[in-house]
Amino acid sequence: MIESNHLTQEWDKTFPQSEEVSHQKVTFQNRYGIPLAADLYKPKNQEGKLAAIPVSGPFGAVKEQASGLYAQELARRGFLTLAFDPSYTGESGGFPRNVASPDINTEDFMAAVDFLSVQENVDPEKIGILGICGFGGMGLNAAIMDTRIKATVTSTMYDMTRVNAKGYFDEEDSEETRYAKRKALCEQRTLDIKNGTFASAGALPDEAPEEAPQFLKDYVAYYRNRQRGYHPRSQGEGKGWNITGCQTFIDMPILTHINEIRSAVLMIHGEKAHSCYFSKDAYAKMIKDSKYTDNKELMIIPGAVHTDLYDQMDIIPFDKIETFYKTYLQ
Repeated sequence: MIESNHLTQEWDKTFPQSEEVSHQKVTFQNRYGIPLAADLYKPKNQEGKLAAIPVSGPFGAVKEQASGLYAQELARRGFLTLAFDPSYTGESGGFPRNVASPDINTEDFMAAVDFLSVQENVDPEKIGILGICGFGGMGLNAAIMDTRIKATVTSTMYDMTRVNAKGYFDEEDSEETRYAKRKALCEQRTLDIKNGTFASAGALPDEAPEEAPQFLKDYVAYYRNRQRGYHPRSQGEGKGWNITGCQTFIDMPILTHINEIRSAVLMIHGEKAHSCYFSKDAYAKMIKDSKYTDNKELMIIPGAVHTDLYDQMDIIPFDKIETFYKTYLQ
């Protein structure tokens, strides 16, 4: 396990600390033996056993960014929350660094539920989860399998398996294109072994080119702006993901049995987000031929882009999220 005193102890978040919430560093381990680092947030004015919510995401971010912001705000509203770094990223363990797995990252959420379910100040019958961006997809995948999860919120969700296998808007959905990706990734694996290192794909630039798509400009405006979302441990410590880091996503789809989720789900997305189709399609699949539709909801935020739901407090619908959790974690 990671020793807590080896973790950053000073407040190094991209958002101000709330005086209404207590905060401490904790660690736990997933079933693959990978130690995970987390920030535990607890409302100062609440006692007894609380409803609890682990939070993670976005894809490439660390717990000091959006997930911590969500966790602290929900703790301020009465929940015990846990913002964690996924395996191989941030202050969590795992080697090589900056890789992802549809299996292991789903397990990360379930391991967070393990950890919370045995805490003295947590009611194990009142555990929800919240996933942002790519970890919205992982969280929803965990909700399919983990019946201890009573309520799931996804915010500005990505299905990372779909985008890796088919490209944005499914524009690369062909056997030829997937073969070319596989071939390039396998050639890179051989180079990595020969070189004795794992090549990085490169982080976002400090400034987006003028011809870049708007969503890339939005990412740069969040991740590279030191007055907004920049954190030195995000985006692979500034190196980006390992080039071969998402290889298994190409043929290991998540959300296969999404219409079998019995517990409550709230999916939130921005109307103007390039990624909105992920939530719309996942929601449609979730309710199709399902017997469990009464507790499912898709909420579209007018005018919002993808990254607005990372940190814009006047856009993120925290009142709605609070009401949802209080309804289904009672």
